[in-house]
Amino acid sequence: AGWFRRLLHKPKPSSVESSLKSSHSASSSTSSSSSSSSAKSSSSPGVSLATSSMQLSPVSAPDISASDSPRWDKSYDVCICHSEGDVELVEELVSYLEGQPESFRCFLQLRDAAAGSAVVTELCGAVQNSHCWVMLITPAFLRDPWCKYQMHQALAEAPMANGRTIPVLKDVDRKDYPLELRNIYYIYMVLKEKSFRQIRDTVVRYLQELCRSSTKRME
Repeated sequence: AGWFRRLLHKPKPSSVESSLKSSHSASSSTSSSSSSSSAKSSSSPGVSLATSSMQLSPVSAPDISASDSPRWDKSYDVCICHSEGDVELVEELVSYLEGQPESFRCFLQLRDAAAGSAVVTELCGAVQNSHCWVMLITPAFLRDPWCKYQMHQALAEAPMANGRTIPVLKDVDRKDYPLELRNIYYIYMVLKEKSFRQIRDTVVRYLQELCRSSTKRME
């Protein structure tokens, strides 16, 4: 009976205490919610930064036809080295390159050599005044001493310049590929149109890299 009477007379918690407990509970809940929101907010910039870095636009290719392009430092973009027996194919290649949007300037010996000038002078001048040299290596090319001479002049002009010397094999076994060019990849002509496109792309890449290098030096 005594414990029952004590239970009946036990004071109830005051409204103030209830209010404090309720306030504390709400505060804890708000604080927890706030810290969670803050954590999410603080992580957002990292995600956004990573996402934005993944969406960077690619570096635009330099305009090789711009008026200040180093392309214009030489008279020709491409010098075609070939034998007289391959003139017809070479004329098709020149027509293709000169008809491209870049309007490549090609040196074709039978068309562009100055009348009355020495052959050696013309060959050396064409090599020195051209950015790239396409060598159409056929059985006739391998038999022609002038073709070999022009090949040696090109290699002497820029032996380590990637993309400047462009060997193109046609009707020649790989084992007969000139030893002087063994450190340079070649284009094997099976489909004429595909090979012409590969030559064009190689010249474009070289001229673009030439423009980038020139811009870096100026900076």
